[in-house]
Amino acid sequence: MPELVLQLTRAGFLALLWLFVLVALRVVRSDLYAASGLRAILPGGGRSAPRGGGRSRLPRQLLVTAGALAGTRVSLEDSRPILIGRADDSTLVLDDDYASTRHARISLQGEEWYVEDLGSTNGTYLDRAKVTGPTRVPLGVPVRIGKTVIELRS
Repeated sequence: MPELVLQLTRAGFLALLWLFVLVALRVVRSDLYAASGLRAILPGGGRSAPRGGGRSRLPRQLLVTAGALAGTRVSLEDSRPILIGRADDSTLVLDDDYASTRHARISLQGEEWYVEDLGSTNGTYLDRAKVTGPTRVPLGVPVRIGKTVIELRS
């Protein structure tokens, strides 16, 4: 009987060890996936013609209206996703205790910009409503991430 208990204990320990390894690999994979293709490079100032010819009401920039980075502008001309968080490779790096490493992403889908929370601890809010999935961001509507507030501007 003690031999059986010893073998079961060894098998249980081995199963827990493999479970730990698989969870660790899943975390590493998700971090690598989030970092690949999301790191947007700020454009060098080249302007393209507005879509549709006449006066366009499409957003051209992301403006930080409140927080430590108030006044910061990020161009939306190249239509790449904007990663927001505390990570050094984010497009908009926040030095905010209430922001997660990879907090939110703002991306273009069709002709509209959408904000998506990336599983942050404290959440992302679009005009006082918590963002639970990809949500369209209208011009001038505040997006709050921790103490930072951003808006899309034309």
